[in-house]
Amino acid sequence: MMYKRLAQLRTPAQFAEYIQSLGIQLDFDPDLLLGPGSPLAQPFALPFLSAPLSNRWCILPMEGWDAGQDGRPTELVTRRWQRFGQSGAKLIWGGEATAVRPDGRANPNQLILNAANLPAIADLRQELVRAHARRWQTDDLLIGLQLTHSGRFCRPHDKQRLEPQILYAHPLLNRKFGLSPDFPVITDAAIEQLIADYIKAAALAQKAGFQFVDIKHCHGYLGHEFLSAVDRPGKYGGSFENRTRFLREIVEGIRLTAPGLEIGVRLSAFDFIPFKMGDDGGGVPETPAAESQPNPNHFPPGYRYAFGGDAAGTGVDLSEPRQFLALLERLGIKLVNITAGSPYYNPHIQRPALFPPSDGYLPPEDPLVGVARQIGVTAALKAAHPSLLIVGSGYSYLQEWLPHVAQNVVRTGKADFVGLGRMALAYPEMCADVLEGKPLQRKRICRTFSDCTTAPRNGLVSGCYPLDEFYKARPEAKVLETLKRGQ
Repeated sequence: MMYKRLAQLRTPAQFAEYIQSLGIQLDFDPDLLLGPGSPLAQPFALPFLSAPLSNRWCILPMEGWDAGQDGRPTELVTRRWQRFGQSGAKLIWGGEATAVRPDGRANPNQLILNAANLPAIADLRQELVRAHARRWQTDDLLIGLQLTHSGRFCRPHDKQRLEPQILYAHPLLNRKFGLSPDFPVITDAAIEQLIADYIKAAALAQKAGFQFVDIKHCHGYLGHEFLSAVDRPGKYGGSFENRTRFLREIVEGIRLTAPGLEIGVRLSAFDFIPFKMGDDGGGVPETPAAESQPNPNHFPPGYRYAFGGDAAGTGVDLSEPRQFLALLERLGIKLVNITAGSPYYNPHIQRPALFPPSDGYLPPEDPLVGVARQIGVTAALKAAHPSLLIVGSGYSYLQEWLPHVAQNVVRTGKADFVGLGRMALAYPEMCADVLEGKPLQRKRICRTFSDCTTAPRNGLVSGCYPLDEFYKARPEAKVLETLKRGQ
């Protein structure tokens, strides 16, 4: 698994040659355009904003592991949001995942939006605005809040102990995470209560000053699991109509309770079969068993639980994702962020990286293949639904070549905005530096070491320990280094 490091590709010719050697389609612009003529500096108008967004950068939501036990922001959370404001990006997609109820948290230190926490969450948003205002105007700043329930991956009390809330007995994921085939599933009545919790949280987000909320449908969390609940009986499973009822009922409630609040959806537009570590340390697919049999819902034989995936479990089929985006259009939802897969069972397609986290596996493909796959899927969906504002994900692995690919993506209409996740932890000012024509700060570029994932998976606060001097100086850095040496 010897993949070439992108930092070694110093010229456009070398980068193009390597792309060709991989047999993938990944377009980039050799030369960056500067100033108002740059594609990344083009305005984007939305009918509900008084001024167009003045650039095409977006900061993506990430799961925080450093809020208080009560779900309120701490100094670490505030620092991260201030850096998002300092990035220069005009679209802040959710800040970070925020639970709509305590038992739906992915970890005991995740933000929670409730009445008690409303003032603190409102202040957190304002800190981001203040940080942005030190260099730029703010009337063209669009800030949303990602609302989430972690479903199968809830850890509300102990960072190491799952307390799953599942929609159906997934034959591979139940086995992978130690759940019996008869592990209880969420009832329809409990889902109805959860929908009410989302609606309440959305109304609170509007009071806190957020212009939109993201109803999260990605990465294996509850919203995403609804989309693959093909075997669930009742009104929330089986048919496409039933599997999207959760979203439709939340949207209906938000429209009634919080009129004027915009809605976005971050979507895992394709998924693969779960992967595990093989004998050589590389990722290999989990072995299917009974799930390979046809089912009463008359879905095709083969692996059925990958929304946007094919029957083999390792390919892409966008027929249902296109249906989903068409549904968003009918619901009046214009804001869509495309991502893929899950960090829990196939991270190589979700966040391509050369170095896996402590509980991961070595990439079974060159990470550049994963980047190209996400860009290609996003481009196909944008072409099929041109009226939607589409944000792309999965760019951080591109490193020095990120601006060159980003410019091409926006210039050619493959996506409207380029989203930064891990890169925003290491080097949030990349957005501003590119727009201003400054040389990239190479020592701050994310190299996908995955310490920002390894740390929380081992109970530590999440941050960029290799590159951010602030986290380098924290005591957790020494603990993390010891943990990594013991792998």
